[in-house]
Amino acid sequence: MRQKTYTVLIEQDETGAYVARVPDLKGCHTYARSIPVLLKRVREAIELCLEVEGRGAQPLRFIGIQQVSVPA
Repeated sequence: MRQKTYTVLIEQDETGAYVARVPDLKGCHTYARSIPVLLKRVREAIELCLEVEGRGAQPLRFIGIQQVSVPA
């Protein structure tokens, strides 16, 4: 079976939970209390999102991540 690779952005919220987003797939996100569980859940979320959007959804080319500071 052919595979596609999707970029997953992982952040940690104020409660300590990990939140994963897949920018290539609209509305594709999940959360968990540990990284191993998060990765399992995000794979499941990607599969579900692909079922809804169709298998033709193409991943974007990952360039990088930057943090930008602005006055609070």
